[in-house]
Amino acid sequence: MAEIVNLKRARKDKARREHDRAAEANRLRFGRTKAQKAADADAKDRERRALEDKKLTDEPA
Repeated sequence: MAEIVNLKRARKDKARREHDRAAEANRLRFGRTKAQKAADADAKDRERRALEDKKLTDEPA
């Protein structure tokens, strides 16, 4: 015999699982420490300065 399922509870459980999955993805995407953010900003700044240093002239040709 089939198991009786409360559809209201099943919908809520599904919504909760989807919310938890989205929250985990956001934690991975945005959950970084201040030190990590600062290190990334410093790396981008170093890359930008290195690229600017390699330019031959500042004026467009």
